[in-house]
Amino acid sequence: MINGWTAPGFEDVAAEFARNFAERGELGAAFAAYRYGELVVDLWGGLADRDTGRPWDRDSLQLIFSGTKGLATACILLLVQRGQLSLDDPLSRYWPEFRSGETTVAEVLSHQARLAWVEAGYADLLDHDVMAAHLAVQAPATDPRAAFMYHAITWGWLVDELIRRVDGRTAGRFFADEFAVPLDLDVWIGLPDELHARATTMVAPDGVLVDVPETDSLLQPNPLWVPGAEKIWNSPEYRSAGLAAVGGFATARGMARFYDTLLSGSILTTETVELGRREIRRGIEPTWGSEIAYGAGFELQVPAAHLGPPADVFGHGGAGGSRHGAWPSRGIAFSYVMNEVRAQPDERALSLLSALHQATASNAPPA
Repeated sequence: MINGWTAPGFEDVAAEFARNFAERGELGAAFAAYRYGELVVDLWGGLADRDTGRPWDRDSLQLIFSGTKGLATACILLLVQRGQLSLDDPLSRYWPEFRSGETTVAEVLSHQARLAWVEAGYADLLDHDVMAAHLAVQAPATDPRAAFMYHAITWGWLVDELIRRVDGRTAGRFFADEFAVPLDLDVWIGLPDELHARATTMVAPDGVLVDVPETDSLLQPNPLWVPGAEKIWNSPEYRSAGLAAVGGFATARGMARFYDTLLSGSILTTETVELGRREIRRGIEPTWGSEIAYGAGFELQVPAAHLGPPADVFGHGGAGGSRHGAWPSRGIAFSYVMNEVRAQPDERALSLLSALHQATASNAPPA
């Protein structure tokens, strides 16, 4: 059953959302969009838990994996705005134990730190202090292909530690205090215990989670994307851990409003947001073989257009299909969340963003 509403002119977005369930086998999902500060799409439907039959409701909270990186990016940018750190400084200025002395904050944010995996292993995956200490003493990879390689999990330990060294708070506490509470967002980096009952249950169809063959030193197994990882994702320990790269929970409405506030300049100024989405690096990700582009933590437009068609898009997607971001030229902020992860290509988010794009093309902005 599909619930929610759309503003006049956005009915095709609702039709596409329903088509995801009827034709593309969607399990449970939500999609929301703001335009120039007004909520224009707020949809949800399906099951929050396949095994129990619990329905997805208006306040269901969804793990957004790397969509969390957009939240942590905003925390870093606020520290920049306050003059507490500079993107051009070496990370070691703020974190003296970090031995890769020439690696800058901007390089960390744009996935150029050459620390895309943890050589000491992931036995303490949910212990930030242990994992950050491992990365502090790990030598950057010398393989030239590692110069621009997506730091799926390690990005979070590096960025979270930077926030702690500069401000004293964890990324999760900082985001809550500076963004979520003032803006009344249903968005968390690390879910409070009393909210676990609102979380959906994640599932992965057969074949989506795979072991990486040890045929290339650059191919390292992602401990969150191997068979059986659903047990980790759905555990209370993971929900509470607050991993700054992959541990965010949110409603689609909350994530869309977060990006809407980035467009409005309510906490981060428009100049700071421009700094954050200014391109730092673009190129082919060596393990995926496809183009990626990054500003200071935000994903930017690439040929795959997985954050929608506009050239000025910025935001961050999440593993398995979620998509969150903004189209400044159209005053649009959006979020799609779902609890069944899929491999690419995945039509679910793309179909919704295409319909949203068409709707905004035919609707003039408010006077």
